[in-house]
Amino acid sequence: MPKKILIILSDAKSYPLKTSTDTTPQQTGFFLMELAKPLAKLLESSHEITFSSPKGLKPEPDPNSESLLAFAGNFYERQRENELIDRMRRENGFSTPRPFESISDVELDSFDGVFIPGGHAPLTDLGNDKELGRVLWHFHDKGKPTAVICHGPYAFLSTREVRDRGFAYNGYRITCWSDAEEKLMETVMGGEIPKVESTLREAGAEMVEGAGTKVGGIMVDREVVSGANPMAAGALGERFLEMLGR
Repeated sequence: MPKKILIILSDAKSYPLKTSTDTTPQQTGFFLMELAKPLAKLLESSHEITFSSPKGLKPEPDPNSESLLAFAGNFYERQRENELIDRMRRENGFSTPRPFESISDVELDSFDGVFIPGGHAPLTDLGNDKELGRVLWHFHDKGKPTAVICHGPYAFLSTREVRDRGFAYNGYRITCWSDAEEKLMETVMGGEIPKVESTLREAGAEMVEGAGTKVGGIMVDREVVSGANPMAAGALGERFLEMLGR
């Protein structure tokens, strides 16, 4: 049976890069293949999609995710995924996501799963959003399938913003964009970027890294399936579908 899926997006168009002299904004957004690959699988299974973000602003892709390098030179794959996002803009309210606060606790009961793609954008506005914390506590409390990839798990920190509730994913085995991968980015960018792995570990998650996660492996713990980087997008989508079907 078709299920209702909530996809969480960031409103951020930049993230902070801290240099020795100041902090400069770097352009970002959602990472194209991390959103498009799982989304395509959800749509192929006739699931109903609702997009939501902190304030309902128009989401934009991370420029790096649209490069041919990101697709290993596969022009046609990039074209398919851009066409899917264009279709969502025309047909599915992608350009006007629902603000978190517009989704009531009663309406949350109608959703069967939640998915949070990556890109550096979540570092700016998802980790400290109290309304997102409320949303994620619902999926956690109900044990509903929850998929996150790359920088997406940073959004889990928002659960700490809900009064007297703490960190919802304490003790969960989660994989994400690692500190080592981020440090490589820092070398290229020439500045310091907030870390997902170590921040989640400090919050209480059991972070899983290793060769398997670097080449597309995923991690499943209770209701959460996580992937470390764009290479995991396809496998993440498949496992999320399996979890929704149970």
